[in-house]
Amino acid sequence: MVIVMSFASEVKNELSMLDDLEECCQKAAAYGLLIMGRSFTIRNISLQTENEAVAKQYSNAITSITGLIPDSDVSAAGKITVKVSETADCRRILEYFGHTGKEPSLRINRANFTDDCCQKAFVRGAFLACGAVTDPNKNYHFEFSIPFMNLTKDFLALLKEMDFAPKQIIRKGGHVIYFKESETIEDLLTTMGAVNSSLEIMGVKVLKDIKNMVNRRTNCETANLTKTINAACKQIEEIEFIEKKMGQEFLPDDLAEIAALRKENPDISLGELGQLLNPPLSRSGVNHRMKRIRAIYEDLRK
Repeated sequence: MVIVMSFASEVKNELSMLDDLEECCQKAAAYGLLIMGRSFTIRNISLQTENEAVAKQYSNAITSITGLIPDSDVSAAGKITVKVSETADCRRILEYFGHTGKEPSLRINRANFTDDCCQKAFVRGAFLACGAVTDPNKNYHFEFSIPFMNLTKDFLALLKEMDFAPKQIIRKGGHVIYFKESETIEDLLTTMGAVNSSLEIMGVKVLKDIKNMVNRRTNCETANLTKTINAACKQIEEIEFIEKKMGQEFLPDDLAEIAALRKENPDISLGELGQLLNPPLSRSGVNHRMKRIRAIYEDLRK
């Protein structure tokens, strides 16, 4: 069986393989991964994901802080849950990031950011925990789904400080921060370190632009061809009417010549028709002769 990986999984796998972060940024990335997970309390710290690389990152982050290997299990649906349930272990993790577990609401502790690079690493960790991005071949959508209101407010403020302009909605009781602009999504991916994924979106956009250009050109050419054929059919109809009423010898030689060529070539333009004459005639010259034929046709109709 061939497993087709989603674009979101490709992005998360790319981010999970990054190992060139400074120590301070590693802490910030781990902080984003843990605080944006399913739970971050004194009684339970956990994450639920379908991505094995993300689950491994989460487990490694906890191990590096506590020295313990967290519990994990996989549901029948393929969802991986990684968790720490012992209060003492949860407290160690919380205190490592400057939390006590007694805060009235979960907020981002800016003390975990030493520099701007740490903010980028935090966003990277947050995306691994609660982010999603659609296949750019379908549409452009990038989001963070966060269950807590004040945590969402803090994250919104952080993104705006980083010159991003996210939008926000409530979905099934949760808070969703999202982006729809392809350029912004590219910048976010680059900021987090998913450069290859960002380039993939750029490549998809280029292909879409080329396809749209080809479609527009094809539609234009089709419209022009249809217009040419419709006009030619009308001209042939007029010629045949004249010949039926007055005979094939009725038209003067110059008009009879162009009339015969038009009947033989109903799918070419007036300019192309003129090139078949000897000597060749310009488009305007052919058009003038066609107008003379039409005038004769209209007189006969009257």
